[in-house]
Amino acid sequence: MTDEQWTPPVVLLAVDLVILTLRESRLQILLVERGIEPYKGALALPGGFLQHSEESLIAAAHRELSEEADIDVATLTLEHLGVYGDPGRDPRGRVVSVAYLAIAPWLPEPTAGTDAANAEWQAVDRVLSGELELAFDHRRIVADGVERARVKLEHSALATAFCGPTFTITDLQEVYEAVWGIRLDPRNFYRKVQKTDGFIVAAGSERKSATGRPARLFKAGPRKVLYPPMVRPTELSTQKEQQ
Repeated sequence: MTDEQWTPPVVLLAVDLVILTLRESRLQILLVERGIEPYKGALALPGGFLQHSEESLIAAAHRELSEEADIDVATLTLEHLGVYGDPGRDPRGRVVSVAYLAIAPWLPEPTAGTDAANAEWQAVDRVLSGELELAFDHRRIVADGVERARVKLEHSALATAFCGPTFTITDLQEVYEAVWGIRLDPRNFYRKVQKTDGFIVAAGSERKSATGRPARLFKAGPRKVLYPPMVRPTELSTQKEQQ
C-alpha cells in the first residue's frame, strides 16, 4: 500500500481523572453519573473529549473536572497516570484516553454539571471489588490510580498531608491503612516510622488517647522522599484484595 492509498484511522482523544481523598477514614474516589449515552445513568470517572485542536491535555483535564464536579483545580496537582486505547473500549469509536491522578486531603463535596447527572465520592474498595460497576474500562483505570497512590505512600511523606498540623502515630497509621486497604501491626508500624529519618518529628506535647494513656504528638518532618521506604506487607495486601 502506498502513502497515497493509506488513510489514517479516525481517533478521538479524551482525558479521564482519578481523584482520590480520605473521607470517614476510607479511601474514596470522585465518580460522576453519566447524563448522556453511552452508559447513561452509569457511574464513571470525570472526563471527556478535547474541545478543539488547540486545547492541551492538562487544560482539558482541568476543564472537565471543573465542569463535571465543580472541583477547584487550583487545589490539586494532577500527574500523568497512563494512556488507555484498547480497541472497543468506547462504543462511539476508537477513543484514546489520557488519564491523570490526584490524591489530596480535605476535598469538598462535588457538584454535578454539564453532561454529569450527579457527582459523588465513593469508597474505592467498592469499585475494586466490583460492587460498583463503572462505564467503559474505568475500573481498570481506577485500579492503576489506586496502586500509584499506594506506591506514593511507600516512597514519599504524602501521608502526613492527611493528618492535622500535629498527630499521633496512630493517626498516621490510619492513613496508611485506609490507602493500602490493610490492617497494620502498631508495633511494626511504629518501628518503621522511627527508622525513617526526617519523616516525622516530635511536636513536644501529648494527647490523651482512648485508653486514657497520653500519646506523643508529632508533625511532618523535612524529608519528602522516604528512605528506607514504608514498604507494604505484600501478603496482607493481596489477602485484603481477595476478600
